[in-house]
Amino acid sequence: MESYKILRKQLLKNKEFRKAYTALGPEFALIQTLIEKRNQKGLTQAELARRMKTKQSAIARLESGNYNPTLEFLGKAAKALDAQLKVSII
Repeated sequence: MESYKILRKQLLKNKEFRKAYTALGPEFALIQTLIEKRNQKGLTQAELARRMKTKQSAIARLESGNYNPTLEFLGKAAKALDAQLKVSII
């Protein structure tokens, strides 16, 4: 984890990288929240996938940021995690 922080600090010195990183902030926050909720519930990706009636690979793609989920998919994830999905435009 420490090496990630060091690398991130170095990369953020680059103006273009910092702009792209900042733009992805909400996406990273959503992914982090989903992973934290899943871990709090003590669920594996496979168990969450079963609750959502989807495949574990879909959960892995979502958590890695390699998937652009629909609101319906996020709603299913929230329900499977006994949570609520809240979307806002500020």
